[in-house]
Amino acid sequence: MDWKIFLSNTKKSFANLNKHIPETFDGFNAMGKEAKKNGELSEKSKEFIALGIAIATRCESCIGFHVASLVRLGATKGEFIEALSMASYMGGGPSITYSAKALEAFEQISNH
Repeated sequence: MDWKIFLSNTKKSFANLNKHIPETFDGFNAMGKEAKKNGELSEKSKEFIALGIAIATRCESCIGFHVASLVRLGATKGEFIEALSMASYMGGGPSITYSAKALEAFEQISNH
């Protein structure tokens, strides 16, 4: 899968849905903005948590968006691999499958 194209297409689908339920998107975006603020945990730490949940719930769009955020926030490949190890441990076989997808996304989005 080409993750950059996948995310671009996902954004287009979201924009189309947003036309029909803008209040829902506004609420979701407000919740995300608040949740991601640096506090006791950094935004990067919170994105790693979100990535683990995305892997556990098998949400490819979520994986792509959180990988892109982690790349933007300067996550190293080493940090990323350790997070994938933990997500795989917690979720077993299905999470290993989606951890592999997340690594592929990281390598494509970060150009590593």
